[in-house]
Amino acid sequence: MLLASVVAYLIVSVLIGLYVARNVHSAADYAVAGRHLSLPIVTATVFATWFGSETVLGISSTFVEEGLSGIVADPFGASMCLILAGLFIAPKIYRLNLLTLGDYYRVRYNRAVEIFCSACIVVSYLGWVAAQISALGLIFNVLTNGAISQEWGMVIGAAVVLIYTLFGGMLSVAVLDFIQMIVIAAGMVYIMWIVADLAGGVGTVIDHAEAAGKLQFFPEEFSYVLWVPFVGAFLTMAFGSIPQQDIFQRISSAKDEKTAVRGAVLGGSMYFFFAFVPVFLAYGAIMIDPATFGAMVTEDSQMVLPNLVLNHTPVFAQIVFFGALISAIMSTSSATLLAPAVSFSENIVKNIYPKMDDKALLLTMRISVFVFTIVVVAFAVNSESSIFEMVESAYEITLAAAFVPLVFGLYWKKATSQGAVCSIIVGVSSWLIAKNFFPSEIWPPQLLGMVLGLFTMIITSLLPQWIPHRPALRDGVVHPH
Repeated sequence: MLLASVVAYLIVSVLIGLYVARNVHSAADYAVAGRHLSLPIVTATVFATWFGSETVLGISSTFVEEGLSGIVADPFGASMCLILAGLFIAPKIYRLNLLTLGDYYRVRYNRAVEIFCSACIVVSYLGWVAAQISALGLIFNVLTNGAISQEWGMVIGAAVVLIYTLFGGMLSVAVLDFIQMIVIAAGMVYIMWIVADLAGGVGTVIDHAEAAGKLQFFPEEFSYVLWVPFVGAFLTMAFGSIPQQDIFQRISSAKDEKTAVRGAVLGGSMYFFFAFVPVFLAYGAIMIDPATFGAMVTEDSQMVLPNLVLNHTPVFAQIVFFGALISAIMSTSSATLLAPAVSFSENIVKNIYPKMDDKALLLTMRISVFVFTIVVVAFAVNSESSIFEMVESAYEITLAAAFVPLVFGLYWKKATSQGAVCSIIVGVSSWLIAKNFFPSEIWPPQLLGMVLGLFTMIITSLLPQWIPHRPALRDGVVHPH
């Protein structure tokens, strides 16, 4: 009954996605849903995109092992990213009426910055999408009692998400995100109510976690050895996630600027609060069955929640939980498959074939979604990283390369193409050198790349120009310096 319900839910989702796809007639419809989404839909698609496998399985398992300080990157940094993007990026970026974030780098700087930043953004999605595909494989494996291997589960899950994303693009994704947000919210609250009853109440679980030292958030000592990695993990998600195509798409898909701002802030706020429901569930499992789940934490902590629900809740609760979990993963998977494909098509392929018309661009986007899905599945099957690790590492390159040019381009009139190019070169080079030749548990390589890129942007922008640069953008209008 559980497996049949999950299969039925997947089929209905695909049918809804294909039905909505009938309204996709242009690249703009495919990439930004024609820029007419209402506030509830924008809020839902922001929330649902980020509430994925790492939230349900990754954050919860990391909390059980490391406590609150271990999840500073997500949900603390991740939710802050969405709120910052809504307050400070959305008002300026929405007015430009662009198709991708890469378009902004071209308009503000030049094509070299556009291509390099777009390439970094595309690469950054590999780990994030792979985490979702890995989780889908895990779910199919659990639901079939091992009859479907985790690898084949990844293939099946990816195929389901691919079908409606391939045809419907952002329009199908947005509509399904709204439905999936309702399923996620209702399902998580219901399961929390059941687990709280089994564990002796919400207060009992919180008191137990506090007594075990799991609610210690800040480092205990004021030492750079503890604080630098802590801050670095937070900034990697809070800043490194801002220059991402999926956030840009949701901002640009809104019907107006106010909707873009409010949708991002509301979606980020909802994400922060709901992210703690899986945390509560995972820790409640330890209290319900310490022996079984305590051993599971040391072996594979990602299996705690699925096994808790399968072994300690009624069938209806199992249907609700796995429906919510699959909703979370599908919403994130579809968004993170679409975003890099759109960026690759618009900012890399179109630069190679500048005479491409809208029909050809739409076809290129769909082909890119298909190819990227194959690459991601191959990466996920061969990856040994945990879901949380794959997501956390996804934003390193965008923090080192794309964050500084984006923020300085929006807020510093003197930022130039020369400064952006040099900032990217120094940021990425220092990140790669530190990561591969001078690994440190104290100084995050991506944080070093961002800091050096920031200083490089300032210094080289103020030097005499040897790289042509475009005039500044203010309020969506080009102005001379």
